[in-house]
Amino acid sequence: MKKGIHPENYRPVVFKDMSNGDMFLSRSTCATKDTIEFEGETYPLIKLEISSTSHPFYTGKAKLVDTAGRVDKFMSRYANHKKK
Repeated sequence: MKKGIHPENYRPVVFKDMSNGDMFLSRSTCATKDTIEFEGETYPLIKLEISSTSHPFYTGKAKLVDTAGRVDKFMSRYANHKKK
């Protein structure tokens, strides 16, 4: 590996999902002035709008809709028909 290409301020940081309050610890170089107490230690805090714990794709709550609503109309119309 090349010397001197990695950032100097690579440190543990807590990421907090603001939509549901979930937090996880990872390493990052993101600059922040906020701190938080996490598992008995004080860490820098990065606030996230959405994470894998609240994103519809990962939680399974995604709904496929096009602008005209054709997909939903099709699904509701043919939901009762099952393959034999």
